[in-house]
Amino acid sequence: MKTKAAIGYAAGKPLEIALVDLEGPRAGEVLVEIKATGICHTDEFTRSGADPEGLWPAIFGHEGAGIVVDVGSGVTSVKKGDHVIPLYTPECRQCKSCTSRKTNLCTAIRATQGKGVMPDGTSRFSIGKQMIHHYMGCSTFSNFTVLPEIAVAKIREDAPFDKVCYIGCGVTTGIGAVINTAKVPAGATVAVFGCGGIGLSAVNGAAIAGADRIIAIDTISSKLDVAKMMGATDVINASNVDPVEAIKEMTGGGVEYSFEAVGLKKTAEQSFQCLRAGGTATIIGMVPYGMKIELHGYDFLRERKIQGSSMGSNRFRVDMPRLLNSWKKGGLKLDHLISSHIKLDEINEGYARLKGGEVLRQLIDFGVAK
Repeated sequence: MKTKAAIGYAAGKPLEIALVDLEGPRAGEVLVEIKATGICHTDEFTRSGADPEGLWPAIFGHEGAGIVVDVGSGVTSVKKGDHVIPLYTPECRQCKSCTSRKTNLCTAIRATQGKGVMPDGTSRFSIGKQMIHHYMGCSTFSNFTVLPEIAVAKIREDAPFDKVCYIGCGVTTGIGAVINTAKVPAGATVAVFGCGGIGLSAVNGAAIAGADRIIAIDTISSKLDVAKMMGATDVINASNVDPVEAIKEMTGGGVEYSFEAVGLKKTAEQSFQCLRAGGTATIIGMVPYGMKIELHGYDFLRERKIQGSSMGSNRFRVDMPRLLNSWKKGGLKLDHLISSHIKLDEINEGYARLKGGEVLRQLIDFGVAK
């Protein structure tokens, strides 16, 4: 079959829109019609050439939602017509990582996924004789895509595609870092550095967890306004003041939990420096490969900790349905994250706006009713 897709042919070059040949699902695979997908910084990280594991040509996109239109032999967990979200981090429930319950980094298909192919070592995308790589196992910048069964999460059918697609990355990453990784308790004090889609979701997660004080930090006032809507009790414009000193003054010594959702050396260090004794900093942002974070060794003697979080430590096939139940009850906030709807043909303009820092999440709508 043919599918319309945005293809990256080389690092630093604009994505190109083309019709691509897509082979149907083989054993253990699922064909999904993508209804909506978000534009995320992670795709731009690879497109820019900063990702040392970037492969070319490739169909980017990993934050989508759609409907199963066909399944390969042996597939039992989903069927035609099911609404699903593609998963960058799969959940096989059988490998050592899955059964340990200590990490969400399933290893079942990690080797082939990193090579841009399906578990059998081949790609389903091509143009003529040229193979096109899958991206993050998802490739949601294609109207149709094929995924392994363990890399889709079935979701409730009353959830609108143009909102729940963000659960595929930004929302679960931010909320999960708070609830799953850091396990923020009710009554805690929290600081979130960066109010993009992931940071705002971390703010929302802190509010859901019942944090007593939630401080949002950014350099763009409009994003801080949204942070208040997501549950922030206080905001700091870091272009005007030193956020570390401001946090310490506001809280009488620092916060118990902090989250870095920018991916910069400076903000990563600040997230640690703003902690009180016994506090924990969690790095969520996409830290560039090779970047080093410098901390004073003495500070660790105050029992302060720094840790990482991958995709919010979520077990996606279980946690996504739970998050959507929270959305249905009004706890999970999705509407505030959407800046605009755009067409696939406008994707390069969308990335230019994303790099400008003013927008949150831009939605690519494949033209199907939401």
